[in-house]
Amino acid sequence: MHPNITVNGRTYRWMQRPLVVVCLDGSQFEYISAAVAAGRAPFLGRILAGQGTCLLADCVMPSFTNPNNLSIVTGTPPAVHGISGNYFYDPATGEEVMMNDPRYLKVGTILAAFADAGAKVAVITAKDKLRKLLGHKLKGICFSSEKADQVTLAENGIEHILERVGMPVPPVYSAQLSEFIFVAGIKLMERERPDIMYLSTTDYIQHKAAPGTPIANDFYAMIDKSLARLDELGATIVLTADHGMNAKHNTHGEPNVIYLQDTLDSWLGAAKARVILPITDPYVVHHGALGSYALVYLPASVDPQALGRRIAALPGIQKVLSRAEAASQLELPPDRIGDLIIISLQDTTLGTSRSRHDLSGLDVPLRSHGGLSEQQVPLLANRPLKSGAGERRWRNFDAFDLGLNLVA
Repeated sequence: MHPNITVNGRTYRWMQRPLVVVCLDGSQFEYISAAVAAGRAPFLGRILAGQGTCLLADCVMPSFTNPNNLSIVTGTPPAVHGISGNYFYDPATGEEVMMNDPRYLKVGTILAAFADAGAKVAVITAKDKLRKLLGHKLKGICFSSEKADQVTLAENGIEHILERVGMPVPPVYSAQLSEFIFVAGIKLMERERPDIMYLSTTDYIQHKAAPGTPIANDFYAMIDKSLARLDELGATIVLTADHGMNAKHNTHGEPNVIYLQDTLDSWLGAAKARVILPITDPYVVHHGALGSYALVYLPASVDPQALGRRIAALPGIQKVLSRAEAASQLELPPDRIGDLIIISLQDTTLGTSRSRHDLSGLDVPLRSHGGLSEQQVPLLANRPLKSGAGERRWRNFDAFDLGLNLVA
């Protein structure tokens, strides 16, 4: 008998069968329901029809990749695990840095805890930016499809992935980057049979295509077929998302953008305020680093309350919060956010200066995320909820609790 495992204040039962938790990047519920309605996702259709668990959950804010993936694998909000964006400003050093180093993680992961207790754990992610965070202190398999040709036994716990998967390394900006994850996950389940497997995809397709479009339905048909195979192999499957995705352009297909740094410079003078966009990462071709969430850092000479009221009056702004308000309302670490937190409306994005955004890669009208409007995501399982599971505000970081404690 294996003991229950307690991680970050939550207790998880030892798995009775393999558990696969899937984070579908950028996947609001409408992508799934549209593919089901089109007859392209029969396995997911059975879950939606009641042969499993179908819930709506809230992701954490900001609705970006890094904070939500780390919430899912720690079972906690960013206030606990510390990852408050893909990118942040460190006032102590004056540097703007990527938040993909494990030194920024304040707690351990569910994955590492189960591996330490003797479970076989595997993690496959699309982009290598997440691999070190997800694999922090993990004794197991952990690799990205982006760098699948560089996988070694010493670094990643496995080798010869390309030969086993039978696919070349996919382009970063492609549906194949996510497809590689599912093919590899199935191969691992067939041979290594991990006790726990975490699969995290990329949102390239969701940035490019709306729910119900042929491109989106083709993508979800691939996912559906892969999930059906994992189900055949006896796994409990829990599927959620790190955030949703919405159109953020006008009727002419041009991005709706508030260039916040330009605006503040015109109000306060150059270099008085600093605007940080936590959506920023090395992969901005499909969104131009434009999302619906921004941080503003201010000198002591500027009154944040007065400036916040002025920003809140701009067309397209949904909410302006102080540091303390954002830490409390959005469950964020106060030491890693700005003096003001700005959230735009569903159809609007926030930029820094117009000159700093290269939008030449936007070959389709902009779709992006980051705001409260992208917070609702699916939380599905291929097994029914146990009786007495109770009502709650479901979060995407309930995924492991659902899969290990709450489904039959």
